[in-house]
This record gives sequence, C-alpha cells and structure tokens, in this order.
Amino acid sequence: MKIEKTGWVEWLKEMGVAEDQIARLEQTAERQDISMVDAIIREKAVTEDVLIDFMSEKLSIPPLNIQAVQVDQDLVRMFTKKFIEQHRVIPVARIGKLVTVATGDPFKLRVFDDIKRTTGCDVVLTLVLPSKLAEVIDNFFSETKNFDEFIGGEDADNVEVIQENEEPASRDTAQVGVEDAPVIKMVNFILEKAIKQRASDIHFEPYEKEFRIRYRIDGALRESFSHALDFYPALVARTKIISKLDITEKRIPQDGRFRLFLKDRQIDFRVSVLPTYFGEKMVLRVLDRSGIRSGLDKLGFTEKPTARLADAIKRPYGMILVTGPTGSGKSTTLYSILNSLNTPEKNLMTVEDPVEYQVEGITQTQVIPEIGLTFASGLRALLRQSPDIVLVGEIRDGETADIAIKAALTGHLVFSTLHTNSAAGAMTRLMDMGIEPFLIASSVVCVAAQRLLRGICPYCKAPATISPDVLRRCKIPEAELRSITPFSGKGCAKCNNTGYFGRLGTAEVLTIDPEIRNLVIQKKSSNVIHEVAVQKGMETLFENALGLFKAGRTTLEEVLRVTSAG
Repeated sequence: MKIEKTGWVEWLKEMGVAEDQIARLEQTAERQDISMVDAIIREKAVTEDVLIDFMSEKLSIPPLNIQAVQVDQDLVRMFTKKFIEQHRVIPVARIGKLVTVATGDPFKLRVFDDIKRTTGCDVVLTLVLPSKLAEVIDNFFSETKNFDEFIGGEDADNVEVIQENEEPASRDTAQVGVEDAPVIKMVNFILEKAIKQRASDIHFEPYEKEFRIRYRIDGALRESFSHALDFYPALVARTKIISKLDITEKRIPQDGRFRLFLKDRQIDFRVSVLPTYFGEKMVLRVLDRSGIRSGLDKLGFTEKPTARLADAIKRPYGMILVTGPTGSGKSTTLYSILNSLNTPEKNLMTVEDPVEYQVEGITQTQVIPEIGLTFASGLRALLRQSPDIVLVGEIRDGETADIAIKAALTGHLVFSTLHTNSAAGAMTRLMDMGIEPFLIASSVVCVAAQRLLRGICPYCKAPATISPDVLRRCKIPEAELRSITPFSGKGCAKCNNTGYFGRLGTAEVLTIDPEIRNLVIQKKSSNVIHEVAVQKGMETLFENALGLFKAGRTTLEEVLRVTSAG
C-alpha cells in the first residue's frame, strides 16, 4: 500500500498548495519520521475530507461515517487504551475472520499487523476523518466509561428532582438520605449533564449485554457512555418513580413527566417508556422554559419571515399554521407567539398532546383519548369557554380541522401545526382532510414552514472551501459565489469536534392574499400556489437558509441537508 512521492506532490499542487509549503511538508515527514498524511494534517495543508477522498480514490479504501456505526466494544477492549489513543485506529466490527479497522492514516502497516496478531483476523481498512475518529476514541475512553468513577467522582448535589405538581418548598428535606444511593446520584448526574451539554433528548437504550446513554445535541445523537445491563433496571425504576409511572408494569408503553431544579433554573422533562426485546427503552425530552421567548424578534428568524408573521398575528381572527417535521421548533415558535399575546385583556386557551411547556396565564388542556378527550372534543368544549386566542397542538384529522376553521371564522385567532414539507402544502393537506376549499381560503391568513439548522461553532470558526459536489447541488451562480466567504467549524472541545454549536431557525411564510385565495378555491396544486407566492415576494426556505450561509452563520452543506434542495 503506497502513494509515490511524486503522486503526493502533483496532487498537492492540484489542490493549490504552494511549492514551498509542499517542500516543507516533505521535510517535516522525513525529519520527524512520520507519514505524509500526518504531516498534511498537522500543517492543515488541505482539509481532512479532501485528503480522505484522495486516499480513498488512490488506494481503493472505502470511507466510513463512523458516527453512524455502533463500535463493537468487546473488540476494542482487546487492545489497551494507550495502543488505541497512540495510533489513532479503532477496530469497529468483526465478521468471521475479517476485522474492520477505522483509520485516518492507512500507512501504519505495523499497527495493522499488531491488530491482525491480536484478533487472529485479517484486517480490512476503512478511512475516517481524523477529527471524527479522535472524537469516537475520546468518547469511548471518556471517564463516564468507568462506572465507579461516573457515580462516585462527581456529586449532583445542585440538582433536585421533584414530581409533577409537587411544591419545591421542601427542597432541603428532599435531599436527606437519598444522595448516597448510587442510582439516584447517577440519574441526577445524567440529567445535569444533558442540560449542560444543551441536549434536547436523552435516550436510555438496553441491548443484550449492556445499555447506553445518548444525548441529542443540535439535532444529532451522540453516545455518552455505556455499561453492563445489570444496573439498568434500577435506572429505569428510579426514572419511573420520579415520573409517577407504574414500576411494576413492563409490558406496555407509559408516558409521564417530572420537573428538575438546577441552581434555581426550572426544567421540565417529558418521559416516554417503550418495552423492547432487551428491556424498556426510555426517551426523556428536555423542556427548558428559558427557551420560550416573548416576541417574534427573539425567535432568531431573519427579517423577512419575522415581518410577515408579525403582521399576521395582529389580525383579530383567522387561522395561523406552522408546518414542519418533528423537532423543527414548531411548538417553540407558537409558544413564543402566545407569550407575546398573553395579556390580562385576552383569554388564551390551548388543547395539546402533550402539554409541553406550562405557561402562566394560559389555560392548557391535555388530550386524553382513552376517556374520549380528543383534539376535536377538547376544542369543541374549549370554544364554549369564551376564548380570544386558541392553540390546537396539532391538526391530525378532518374533524379537528373543521372545528378549528369554523372557530377562526367566528372571531377567534387560532394557531395550530401541520406536518407538511412547505407552506403551500398546508392548503392541499387541509383539502385532503375533507375541508371545503372556500372555508380554507376564508379562514387561513398565514402559513409558516420552518426548519432548524446547525450554526457554525463560534469558538473554532474559520474560512473554508466548498466541495465541488456541494457547489453542483446548490446551483449558485459562480459570480455570486466569488463574493461570499464560506466558513466552517474546525472542531473543538466546545462543540465536541463537530464544528457546529447551537441551532438557527429558517422559515418561509406564505401570506394568504386575494390571488392565493382564488387559487385555493380553484383547488390548484401546492406547486402552483408556491410558484405564485414566490412571484409575489415570498422568500423560500432554501433562499432564507442560504442567507444564513452568506452571513457566515452556517455551512452550505447544512443548508442543503435541511432544505432538501439540490
């Protein structure tokens, strides 16, 4: 396995590396007795992904997205921590007499021979970005891998968990006699870590021999630690107890919630328990009330969609819809709007499933289908309570849609969500539910389609190059690109080597004017409605997200991923 010296030189020249820097790289490799790969990475002569693509093509070694792979932990434990960290290689899987090894430098032949001798298997190489490989290795050998260190090394004394509706007045007494229990310390530590790392969800996942904890941070799941399965039932039981769930019932799904106080900060957790083959999987949704902002200008949308939404919510009646996939921030947007409208002169009421954020001054109703309290029946009862503003958590069926639209036509300002890909798609979705087009045209005043995309980490942000494939997919004119300086995150401790930190909102807002209203009455397709709206000045999701890229706040890859353009 070899790339000739001339091959490196010619390729680096093609990549735009200056001749004096190429000579320096060769001297560094020779003087320090390292490979050209190590020299290029240290000097940052080209980006990691460009380097990996080159080696993959020249050596016919496939690249691997290691973060999408579950590493065989028993296989890794055949090697010392020093061996893995020193050589920056990690065996990921074994099938028969073949072991797959992830590496960022395929020229470490002696290392691969050692792996072959230790495992008794032939080695198959895959190429991984060195920064991603380092992240996986660091996570594997992190302190949380050592269970005793995890529960004994840090106290979670500044965390207090209380059941829903319990008053926090007796906080100190709640701590007495329980913090010494390892399971309680461990649950508190997991919750505190989730908040500190800005996680939106915590996943507790049991497998045949172990369980793992993963956090969803900025929309992506990341493994935190794993441990032998023997401790898992106690972990589940503790979480069920604080969520007021039945700890003896392990055959059916259960849903609950609890509240946590962290240094006078109040955070709610929504708990979902699901029976699986190896035990009960739990997912905890983190509901931080500090994320609910009062006012559209605090949501972080750009000027154009914010202005359109601001005009719409000034209307005395009508329906305003927010669309997008699960986890796109629809609830946060609606609660923030409700917060800005929450005054003593108005009666605000909601019917939700579940009630995510509890907001003072708003009457909130939880849907309970088992006893007949559905969105439709709850909304019907709610309208007899003289509301001014109504929030329907989600329009899922024709009956709910019909009642909500009639409420909008009879003097109420109605907010709700729909699962559609675009703003224009909301019109055809309502028609599919059996709603008459003239009712839709008369009631809906505005539809917003929104997404969340990851922002570039401000701590490691640096100018970057865009790969030819991404340029081809985005179809931006070359002249326009020359005036833009693209940025990306290099990866650092603050962003867990991902290059991204936090998320940004992007949206398209369709205002229903007489021309759009006529198209709806004529039952025109969502494509036709979308095209006319764009002609009339609507900024599309892609255009809005592209503006964030041009402003240096996110990457072009992220824009394409979120908006599905190209």
